[in-house]
Amino acid sequence: MNEIGHPGADRMKALAATAGQRASVPIDLVIFAVRVLEFLTVIGAGILALTLWSERIFSGDAPVYGRTMLAGALIFALVAEIMGSYDVDCHFSMRKSWERVLGSWMVTGLFLVTIGFLLKVSEEFSRGWAITWFVTAAVMLAGTRAAMTLWIRRLKGQGVFNSRVAIYGASAQGQKLAQYIRGNSKLTISLVGFFDDRRDGRVPILVDDLPVFGTTDDLVAMIRDDLIDQVIVALPWSAETRIQQVVQKLALTPVRIRLAPDLANFAFAHRPLVLLGDMPVITLFERPISGTDAIVKRAEDLVLTIGILLFVWPIMLLAALAVKLDSPGPIFFRQPREGFNNQRFDVLKFRSMTHDECQTDGIRQATRDDKRVTRVGRFIRATSIDELPQLFNVLKGDMSLVGPRPHAPSTRAAGRPFHEVVQTYAARHKVKPGITGWAQACGWRGETDTEEKLVKRLEHDLYYIENWSVTFDLYILVRTAFAVIFPKNAF
Repeated sequence: MNEIGHPGADRMKALAATAGQRASVPIDLVIFAVRVLEFLTVIGAGILALTLWSERIFSGDAPVYGRTMLAGALIFALVAEIMGSYDVDCHFSMRKSWERVLGSWMVTGLFLVTIGFLLKVSEEFSRGWAITWFVTAAVMLAGTRAAMTLWIRRLKGQGVFNSRVAIYGASAQGQKLAQYIRGNSKLTISLVGFFDDRRDGRVPILVDDLPVFGTTDDLVAMIRDDLIDQVIVALPWSAETRIQQVVQKLALTPVRIRLAPDLANFAFAHRPLVLLGDMPVITLFERPISGTDAIVKRAEDLVLTIGILLFVWPIMLLAALAVKLDSPGPIFFRQPREGFNNQRFDVLKFRSMTHDECQTDGIRQATRDDKRVTRVGRFIRATSIDELPQLFNVLKGDMSLVGPRPHAPSTRAAGRPFHEVVQTYAARHKVKPGITGWAQACGWRGETDTEEKLVKRLEHDLYYIENWSVTFDLYILVRTAFAVIFPKNAF
């Protein structure tokens, strides 16, 4: 492609040679070594524990202990594989490595204890040995993985694992791919440059400081000269014929060939890829807290709500009596709110305003020193006692203990309806609303008199939806308890 300013064959080889050397150590081989090392670590920890307890263990039982250690190592290897302990990205993060390897060993320990109980053989083993084995193996696995992770990260920084990758297609899609690769520190890739068959002058000599070498024929020639390990075809998916032509030529070479995502897919690069039959598709959004998680969440709501009701029923009884004696009107206040999937339901609260000022539509949020709030109402609002009847909403299934707080449809932020302030506002309705939530636990409660307050609430709500767990719920409930004791924005 000399006629349009691209480098000649010799120059191309020289540039490609300086772009990166062949990976001196395949990372798959190093990860295999980690597997073997951790397998031996589990057995070694068992032998060490056996040595420490040898005087209390009958020597004739040694084969039984040996088979148990081997079984434990095999189970650990299987569980660690399932839990992703040997995924490539896991070896570049100390926190992720420890979480997965120690989590795998914990599951292994629980499995062995369960099997021993079911087979009624647990009495045949020394508990001291078992505990020593479990603790010693955990410490040794953590130390081994830490040392291997630091070593692998050091080798990665030296480019030892990097494969030499060429991008076919120097258009916007190829440029976007190159930017993504360069910006991802977890990838073990050295970009050689671009290749493109277009010869009409539209392809520059350099794209983002990467050379554009030549055509498909030039690419094949450089592969034959062992200068490229992998080719990523970055062409629009609509150019099906052109993609097939390029792939047919490259299929005759002994390198890995991959098809880059279409340009629009880069906006969803963090989304998981799954197989629909044999066809890969991108999961843009999952239904949050579904399947088993939904059952666990509902069980959590029922168990905790019943427990809370057993504890707070005297408070609720006193609050009901105080509301009734303080001002005329009903004890409870029902108000339509938007819940799961934007469905309306009636939220239940202790009445905290004078009866003639209670609004069920065209709602004006309570403000500080609001004259509509009664004397008792001011106290039960400040202490969040007015929210306790919503425990019955939880039992009914309209709400959860923890989730985004339900808002009335007509509520406004700085005079504008919520859905006009933030277009993604309805995303908070992907899960059931809660009596408390991550936003409230972090202090974003009370009046939304500015748009910023609504945006902050929504950010916290969406974070909760994407990161839900039982542990997270319990943490929010604890923080809510402190927020109730030391209120800031309740009035």
